Amino acid sequence: MTNPILMGAVAYDPKVVPIWDGIREYMKEAGPGMDYVLFSNYEAQVDALLSGFIDVAWNTNLAYVRAQRRTSGHCRALAMRDTDVDYCSVIVVRTDAGINTLADLRGRTLALGSRDSGHAAILPLYFLKRQDIDPQRDLKLMRFDLDVGKHGDTGASESAVLNAVASGQAEAGAVGDPFWAKALEERAVDGDKVRLLWTTPTYHHCNFTALDSIDESRTTPWVEALLKMDYNNPKHRPLLDMEGLKRWLPAQTEGYRTLFEAVEEQGIG
Repeated sequence: MTNPILMGAVAYDPKVVPIWDGIREYMKEAGPGMDYVLFSNYEAQVDALLSGFIDVAWNTNLAYVRAQRRTSGHCRALAMRDTDVDYCSVIVVRTDAGINTLADLRGRTLALGSRDSGHAAILPLYFLKRQDIDPQRDLKLMRFDLDVGKHGDTGASESAVLNAVASGQAEAGAVGDPFWAKALEERAVDGDKVRLLWTTPTYHHCNFTALDSIDESRTTPWVEALLKMDYNNPKHRPLLDMEGLKRWLPAQTEGYRTLFEAVEEQGIG
């Protein structure tokens, strides 16, 4: 019998426990078997993956990039959510700030999420630079380094960004598009005070990461079982809803290229 997969996940929210309890029970029925270990931050989780303590890590895009860099590319992505494929960030602005184009951001204050958030700090700065907005030269940066180590998963820093823009502390801010959409839907932000200015190109977000040394006879059945989770199955749907997807997909990696470049360019370890 194949050894069960030991997976790592970061405890960024209480819902993490019922999610992985449920998927563990599903995997018992599906055949491959798994258990999981929770970490307080992604740096500890990457260390555990590289040391062989865990077999698979449920990683943010930054954690995946760090694992790849530390192993000189000897990691592989196994699977991801459908919502991880075409992820993007947005720049929002105060409606009364007179900012109608990206060029109008020059000389203004831009609020950013945690320094280790790919979607609320690292990639927005990377993409703005490609639009001829040099963050260091052209912008006044206001950073909200909240829950550092969780790579922006908690949403605390994005909430602070929107509050800063709404209150006038900053004239613009960067958040993940899913957070912006949810804030509008739940009326957590006043759409009369804050509006969308610009949406970045898309990129990839989370994935299950493993060392390339792990035997595929262990990971393949686990991934195949994961991909069979069905949103139309009433047992599966609550788990998928909590984790923010409708279906698991085989991993794609091209969409991480921009984050590799951003990390190198910004000197992020």
